[in-house]
Amino acid sequence: MPLVARSSFRPLPGFGNPHLQTLLPALARRLPPLDWTRQRIELADGDFLDLDWLNPGPSRLLVISHGLEGHSRRPYVAGLARAAARRDWAVVAWNFRGCSGELNRLPRFYHSGASEDLAEVIAHIGRSSASGQFGPFRTLALAGFSLGGNVTLKYLGEGHAPPVPVLAAVALSTPCDLAAASAAMEALRVRPYMVRFQRDILRKWSLKRRIFPDLIPEVDSRRQRTFRQIDDTFTAPIHGFGNAENYWRTCSANAFLPAIRVPALVLNAADDPFLAPECFPRKFATQSPWVHLEVPDRGGHVGFMDRWGARSDLWSETRVLDFLEPFCPP
Repeated sequence: MPLVARSSFRPLPGFGNPHLQTLLPALARRLPPLDWTRQRIELADGDFLDLDWLNPGPSRLLVISHGLEGHSRRPYVAGLARAAARRDWAVVAWNFRGCSGELNRLPRFYHSGASEDLAEVIAHIGRSSASGQFGPFRTLALAGFSLGGNVTLKYLGEGHAPPVPVLAAVALSTPCDLAAASAAMEALRVRPYMVRFQRDILRKWSLKRRIFPDLIPEVDSRRQRTFRQIDDTFTAPIHGFGNAENYWRTCSANAFLPAIRVPALVLNAADDPFLAPECFPRKFATQSPWVHLEVPDRGGHVGFMDRWGARSDLWSETRVLDFLEPFCPP
């Protein structure tokens, strides 16, 4: 019964508030620069993805997927990458379309269900491993944060046959039910976060409209204040889902959990301000031999700050690797 009965996470004393847990690691954690190697891969549809590699020598590889409006250099990605490299992992952190510092070429962007792009990354890893450009890798593990966690779980449930076996995965702070999480983000207590997401997302769509004026609608930003409105106007129609409800229903990780056949840990804090109760698949986890659920009482959204200091690994970084390593030995 892979429902973790009692999590070992304890917040840094005095910093248990979910908003402090969410904001401080993102805004105040300063990590030393990592020795990333950037690689661009061309996609079959004419677009591109930028991948950042770290410590590419070991035979086991951790593939990291970032969250909404994130990128590979965010502290939560860099922190996990550094912790993995210290423990003899190769790491590749891929940037979603339009998130690497350069606008992507096509009208489409990334979205919560864009597992086809993760599949492209893993197929490229297989080719690189076979050619010796990076690797060779014997095994892969996946880690995804927030939106990237949803993409990761969806990919696992789709039953891909990757060229290098994916043996385990962790999804952190994941909105497993997109409709419920979108509704949760309309609450007044998370309005400041939504304002930031709204600003960043609409700025990108505005840049897209300059290139594709016949495909991207011009809208009043004051009428795009929620994920429902943004997804109805942009995400769903541009990516072929029609409307937000169909997009959420089609892409939510919960629908893909029953088909997962590798050990996968969903690590969601009970006080995560971005998640709704439907994002915690408790009943399913008690019945699944593959999907583990761990719900610390505290931790916020992509937080899990149990210590301070740029040179220390956070609890979540250690927890991810402790879960993965029994299935992916060096």
